[in-house]
Amino acid sequence: MREEFGHNIRFQFDDTSQHSLRTEGGKERGAEDKDSPAGLEGRDGYDSLSDSERSHPNLVASTLLDGMTSRVETRAKPESVEVRAAPPGGSEALYSAAWLKSKCQECIRRGMAGMTWQDLSSAIFELLSSTGNNTAIQNDLAELLGFSQLELIQDLLTHRQEVVEAALLNATQLAQTASFKKNKSTSSQRPAFGSQVVIQSEQERLLRKHMRKEEKRQARKEREGAGLLEDHTSHLKALGFDPEAMRRERELALEEAVSRPVLSGARQQRAVDPSLLYPHVYDSLAKARLSSAFVAGSKVGLPEEAERYSDRIMEELRIPHTTGALPPLGEGFVQIKELDDVAQLAFKGTRSLNRIQSTAFDAAYFTNENLLVSAPTGAGKTNIAMLCVLREIKSNMVGRVIQRDQFKIIYVAPMKALAAEMVRNFGTRLAPLGVVVRELTGDMQLTKSEIHQTQMIVTTPEKWDVVTRKATGDVQLAQIVRLLIIDEVHLLHEDRGSVIESLVARTLRQVESSQTMIRIVGLSATLPNYLDVAAFLHVNPYQGLFFFDGRFRPVPLSQSFVGVKATNYLQQMRDMEEICYEKVLQNVCRDHQVMVFVHARNATVRTAQALRDLAASNGDLPHFQPQQTPQLGNAEKQVSKSRNKQLRDLFLDGFSIHHAGMLRQDRNLVERLFSERLIKVLVCTATLAWGVNLPAHAVIIKGTQVYNAKKGSFVDLGILDVLQIFGRAGRPQFDSYGEGTIITSHDKLSHYLSLLTRQQPIESQLISSLTDNLNAEISLGTVTNIEEAVQWLSYTYLFVRMRLNPLIYGIPHHYKETDPQLEQYRRQLIVAAANALDKARMIRFVEHTGALNSTDLGRTASHFYIKYSSIETFNELLKEYMNEGEVLAMVAKSEEFEQVKVREDELPELDELLAETCRLPVKGGTENAYGKVNILMQTFVSRGSVDSFSLTSDLAYVAQNTGRIMRGLFEITLHQGWPAMAARMLTLCKCMDHRQWAFEHPLRQFGRLPSELVGKLEARKTTLDRLKDMSADEIGHMIHSVRMGSTVKKILHSFPALSLAATIQPITRTVLRVRLLVTPEFDWDDRLHGNHSEPWWVWVEDAENSYMYHSEYFLLQRKQVLSGDPQELIFTIPIFEPLPPQYFVRVISDRWLGAESVVALSFQHLILPELHPPHTQLLDLHPLPLSALKNPRYERLYSFPYFNPVQTQVFHTLYHSDSSVLLGAPTGSGKTVAAELAIFRVFNQYPGGKCVYIAPLKALVRERIKDWRIRFQKMLGKKVVELTGDSTPDTRAIQRADVIVTTPEKWDGISRSWQTRGYVQALRLLVIDEIHLLGDERGPVLEVIVSRTNFIAAHSQHPVRVVGLSTALANASDLALWLGIKQGGLFNFHPAVRPVQLEVHIHGFPGKHYCPRMATMNKPAYAAIRTHSPDKPVLLFVSSRRQTRLTAFDLVAYVAAEDNPKQWLHMPETELDSLLVGIHDQNLRFSLAFGIGLHHAGLQDGDRKAVEECFVNQKIQVLIATSTLAWGVNFPAHLVVVKGTEYYDGKLQRYVDYPITDVLQMMGRAGRPQYDDRGVAVILVHDIKKHFYKKFLYEPFPVESNLLQVLADHLNAEIVAGTVASKQDAMDYVTWTYFIRRLVLNPSYYQLEEASPSAISSFLTGVVGKALAELQMSSCIEIEEDERTLQSLTPGCIASYYYLHHTTLRLFQARLRPHCSLEDLLLLLSVSTVVLLAFLVYQTVVSSHRMPRSTQSFP
Repeated sequence: MREEFGHNIRFQFDDTSQHSLRTEGGKERGAEDKDSPAGLEGRDGYDSLSDSERSHPNLVASTLLDGMTSRVETRAKPESVEVRAAPPGGSEALYSAAWLKSKCQECIRRGMAGMTWQDLSSAIFELLSSTGNNTAIQNDLAELLGFSQLELIQDLLTHRQEVVEAALLNATQLAQTASFKKNKSTSSQRPAFGSQVVIQSEQERLLRKHMRKEEKRQARKEREGAGLLEDHTSHLKALGFDPEAMRRERELALEEAVSRPVLSGARQQRAVDPSLLYPHVYDSLAKARLSSAFVAGSKVGLPEEAERYSDRIMEELRIPHTTGALPPLGEGFVQIKELDDVAQLAFKGTRSLNRIQSTAFDAAYFTNENLLVSAPTGAGKTNIAMLCVLREIKSNMVGRVIQRDQFKIIYVAPMKALAAEMVRNFGTRLAPLGVVVRELTGDMQLTKSEIHQTQMIVTTPEKWDVVTRKATGDVQLAQIVRLLIIDEVHLLHEDRGSVIESLVARTLRQVESSQTMIRIVGLSATLPNYLDVAAFLHVNPYQGLFFFDGRFRPVPLSQSFVGVKATNYLQQMRDMEEICYEKVLQNVCRDHQVMVFVHARNATVRTAQALRDLAASNGDLPHFQPQQTPQLGNAEKQVSKSRNKQLRDLFLDGFSIHHAGMLRQDRNLVERLFSERLIKVLVCTATLAWGVNLPAHAVIIKGTQVYNAKKGSFVDLGILDVLQIFGRAGRPQFDSYGEGTIITSHDKLSHYLSLLTRQQPIESQLISSLTDNLNAEISLGTVTNIEEAVQWLSYTYLFVRMRLNPLIYGIPHHYKETDPQLEQYRRQLIVAAANALDKARMIRFVEHTGALNSTDLGRTASHFYIKYSSIETFNELLKEYMNEGEVLAMVAKSEEFEQVKVREDELPELDELLAETCRLPVKGGTENAYGKVNILMQTFVSRGSVDSFSLTSDLAYVAQNTGRIMRGLFEITLHQGWPAMAARMLTLCKCMDHRQWAFEHPLRQFGRLPSELVGKLEARKTTLDRLKDMSADEIGHMIHSVRMGSTVKKILHSFPALSLAATIQPITRTVLRVRLLVTPEFDWDDRLHGNHSEPWWVWVEDAENSYMYHSEYFLLQRKQVLSGDPQELIFTIPIFEPLPPQYFVRVISDRWLGAESVVALSFQHLILPELHPPHTQLLDLHPLPLSALKNPRYERLYSFPYFNPVQTQVFHTLYHSDSSVLLGAPTGSGKTVAAELAIFRVFNQYPGGKCVYIAPLKALVRERIKDWRIRFQKMLGKKVVELTGDSTPDTRAIQRADVIVTTPEKWDGISRSWQTRGYVQALRLLVIDEIHLLGDERGPVLEVIVSRTNFIAAHSQHPVRVVGLSTALANASDLALWLGIKQGGLFNFHPAVRPVQLEVHIHGFPGKHYCPRMATMNKPAYAAIRTHSPDKPVLLFVSSRRQTRLTAFDLVAYVAAEDNPKQWLHMPETELDSLLVGIHDQNLRFSLAFGIGLHHAGLQDGDRKAVEECFVNQKIQVLIATSTLAWGVNFPAHLVVVKGTEYYDGKLQRYVDYPITDVLQMMGRAGRPQYDDRGVAVILVHDIKKHFYKKFLYEPFPVESNLLQVLADHLNAEIVAGTVASKQDAMDYVTWTYFIRRLVLNPSYYQLEEASPSAISSFLTGVVGKALAELQMSSCIEIEEDERTLQSLTPGCIASYYYLHHTTLRLFQARLRPHCSLEDLLLLLSVSTVVLLAFLVYQTVVSSHRMPRSTQSFP
């Protein structure tokens, strides 16, 4: 070896971008220097270069180091780099060859013109492997890469050793694994035309010259002596290289240059045989595809052993079965007995796995790797799927118990028939494990409970696409999917392939967004481009890719492809039959059975008879006839019993037929006789290949034209069917090989040949349906803008293929060059699709921001699988008023039916159908396609029958799609608010479901009565109401069947019917509240109605204006019908002046024709409330300084220098007068300070007086106590006492207190005995916070407190000042008058008057079910945070503890996908770690790590305080809390998100709306005074309530009284206290309440029809009388004989003292006995709303017979 070998070589780039070589010493040698550069002489490969080649630096570098992946230069060991064997797995180190490649590519992209990444990597490797030190190399690298790449240079020098070793190891591995074939025959050379001209590329010429030089050099070395050669060879081997492999590498480079296009200057990567790179790829055709032939005028690749034959009739190509030994696959077969118990149960009856299953066993059963298993049909892929299923089951086992509700497994089968077979297979095998398998297809629907009970669901691609599109319906199901198995994934190539693309892309994005593992397993027949499909499924090709070619079939397959050359159709059919007969005869003569597959039911009989006739005419019939045996005699007897004439005739000659139209028993008989070899030739349809595993030695496909109803024409037989049919060829254990023959037309021969020999790559079909799929993703919420849509497209198979084969997708070649990831082209596709959707009103596309928002129309199209083109048609044709005929004509023009064509042979039958079955006019007649569709729709509803095969297929297709489209149109009309059209569409939907017209009798749809009997009912035009009025005997006589009279009567009782009662309450002059009471009036029959519920639609329509003001879907539960309990629906609707006569509430069954109820909302006696006075104007005053208090002690309590504008305006009234005050102002306006001003007034003027502060929640009380004990008690020396259910101090403490902070219920209980409690009489100030809660459920308590306070003040010498604090009110003047407040004390500011202005966004979300709707709000909530408050505090309110957890998990998933997942965490990691140590709640500990806190009542105090402290100090940015936090703790934030405005009411057992005040309170937390100039509130609501919140979040809400509902309990308390002693006292008591004031002003709200004094007096008398009667029934009071005097009784005293409802005492008296068991007592307590103490006291009092008259007798 030469000394110069260690010199440092580098490239230098000068201004002219010319390359020169520089030695380490600095001497420059340019292109003009003819001597070789120092250090290159003697190098391996350099001497072989010519002078001109040596002057080309790129060629020199490429020769020395071909990209470090294909060539390795042999060198002496440099001094500065120690070359040693790399450790195992070194190739996967961080600084690997792949890392260097990526860095070089990045440098090239950043502008290093004139070089490829291979050139750059060669230069870098040359520098790093030289003997120079790091300092010298650093300068050279800086020269090469530029100073902008200093970080890369530092990495290269720091990890110099690792980079060199990794590159050497990478090259060694390639050299050792490559297998090269020398082929110097003329076939591998380029053709020479004549003797003078040879076509060569420049690269080829240089490489050939290089090879010649190399050979000469090698020969010279051999002549010089074997010793030197041995030294050189041993040195290479010591470095880990194979000299011979390196030589072959150069030869392969020459071969590649030969095959490369001459005129292509682009540098291409060399294709490498995948079976050499990936451990589980067994592809014998990879090299065979290189040989080619012209078949039927097309060039296709052929295996070497292929045989061809051609004559004037046909061309045949035969590929014989493989006979060689299979390649070794591992150590052996996996024995089932060696597996664990779980696997043994599932594989019971199986001894071992086969070769393919054993190869994939480890990856399937012991890893969670995504898999792609591509193997021939019948190779046992289903068992590999079973191994993956068992892996998932085992991973969800705790101990030996399967956690069945923690996972779902989805198996996507291509056909419904296959889905049913898979359910039987998996269901039987998994039953011992207790795993439930069910089918979910268009034919088999599952209820919510069935889905919950099922662990494995077998479905079709379209059905699973629909399920996962509906985020509002089955989101919980999709979220717990852990394994997705896609069978026959090669469907990607067919029209349905886009569905699979959509499914996989959605699943992959879900994995990333939710950070949960969903394993994807793809099963397929042998694929041509399996690597692309593996990339699409995110399969690791080294671990999860399993490819087995045709050699691995259980029975080797010989394939014959026959192309018939005749072009005349009839001649072609005759030739096909003759060829088919010859093939059949050949096999039958060898004693083989044959299955002939045709593509129509009638073609089975025609073909079988033609084959038999040919056999008879040729004298070959004896070959076909079965041998005479006793078994044949029995079979003849069974066949003779069949009603199928053709079956009987054909069997005696050895032929038979099989198709889906035959009776089940006939099909079973044929299958059995064929398996017993009594039938030689079976002519059948493809359903036999899919449904029953019935193999034969030979299968023949006769013809490849199949009628496709969807396209309305004949199409080519799909590759999926061909593979399935060929899979039936060869009987395992009987045949050594099978034969598959396909007979087609000559022009289709190359098509099927290339498909079956894997010549054509599978391409994507997504572009054709991109618009619909994009709409689905936008509707789902996974795509919200253009960027996300472009990213979504990168998860599709389209993205994989259009990068590899751009031209076929219409992408110009230069796009790929300038944009390798095709991002701009993807953006163009998305923008075009978005514009189309926006034009169709399916989405809202804001082009300048890129935002994509779904609309009701788009969501409907997505949920009902309606195409974009159909929506365009409906936009044009759908009108508010259309009759049924016009609707059907419009539906017939849908895009879904575009392919339906009219054929000449169908016209007579269509004319007949038009005359006999069509009840509605048909536009277009029989000549037009849409007329044909209309006729078929009406034929389906009329239950007509068709004879033509094509019409039968079209009828099934039309019926399958019409119902879905009708349902979509119903939803569209519902959203449009068209009541008449919605009712008509719903009726048509039910007509399609029941195949019955609306004018036919409703009892027909039950299917329990004979059609003749129903016909008699229709003839007499008897309505349901008339039938219900008749007795069973009368009905029997009417229909002339007395026996059936009782049956008809029973069905009548089961017919769904409802009784409706509606009341209206005007809230304002423009809004009505409707209370609808729905009572079932039918008998529940499980066979008719199911086991769960009946669905209904309810809407309110204005008949005059034909508009629908409200609509909703509700379920009538089975238990409600059985118990007869009514269901109450409450909703609001608008009202306009002048008042219309009436609205109608219509309730219609979603399932049953004729099941409808209507009730009128009459406005004849409706009295609208008066217009409310304007708000108090906020005056432009100078802010008052704190010095206005004139008390330094008070001034020190505040940290701010000035009062805000609201406080400034009310200051004088509160601080300098004793007037009662009502202050209405938005949350956050500083109303607490206003209350403190009034308290200071008491401290100043009435030192001994007491102040009572009533807060609606205990949490608010605690907050006030915590604050005032510091500021009032410590700083002012005033005693502050808490008085709640949790804290009740003794009487002396209360008497000494200056300020009492309490809840309404507690103060009500105490003040009831005000005559005996001095501290109540000492009351000087009553502050009621949130007094607008008068209109809430707890409002009557506040009403009673104020009434009692006014009563006390009227009967004592000390007036009590009342200060009411509330949000802005609509009817503040009414409330002020009731409180006794004069005009000067009323301050009711507008909702917009806030210290920090509030920006409100309201978003509506569709969906009938609460939980899925909440899940769809998570991403918009996250988007709101990113948009409105990316770095400021955020409060997110939810309804329950569970929702805090679920919301936090989703937010974590979204933020984890960002570049900075900890962007919401604002504390050091060390502080976080110490914080998390003290957190007990696991969910909180998890979310805190991402800066998200949880806050709910279920947290321990320590956890809750830690979260509060972190949020207040802005260490975490997001706090997810239940709604109680809005009242409890004053945590202002920049952004407030209210996620849902409903909560679950346990008493009503359903979801109800928050009071509007709660929503306002939550919104009020938005905006931080002194920090923000504005706050933002985002309200996410159910879409049907969006308009209600729009109105009342911006306008104040009027406060009404709720006293009537609990008047009896409060009257009882006053009677016990002695305040009310007679009926007149009770009437007087009511006049003190707020109720009486509102009754006068808004009488219709309280169901009072007129507001005259006499009517009001009569109404009050009735109300009080009813309340007293209820108390008397509960034994709480006694009415004396004079019918006036009222006396309290013991139960009344107990109810008053323990704050119980009087009905609870009634329950005690009815059920309590002296000797009740513990079980009886617990049952009694569970059905009452009581506490145990009250129950014990009552028992004690009753047993001692003490009858105290008032609560003073109680301790």
